Amino acid sequence: MVTTAFTLDGYKIVRNLGVVRGIVVRSRSVFGTLGASLQTLVGGNITLLSSLCEKTRQHAFELMLNHAAEVGANAVVGARYDATEIMSGVTEVLAYGTAVFVEPIPG
Repeated sequence: MVTTAFTLDGYKIVRNLGVVRGIVVRSRSVFGTLGASLQTLVGGNITLLSSLCEKTRQHAFELMLNHAAEVGANAVVGARYDATEIMSGVTEVLAYGTAVFVEPIPG
């Protein structure tokens, strides 16, 4: 279970296991950059870059979940994304949150 909130409805946090993260650094290929440049001429959604961004975020998210599992968590609260351009055409995407162990609230 993953949420951007700091609580999970119907569950109580039993243990806080600390910050977990998934980091991916990606660059655009020459062909992707050329294709995206051509798409900008027509306007609208630049699907090549949208797809690259979505795949990169998904990869960072999966790495965060793996990190959470490694520390014994069954949930992540306060999940967030961040992105930083490291150099021209190279971007770091970070998925992070707080790993917790939760149990259902009886009743």
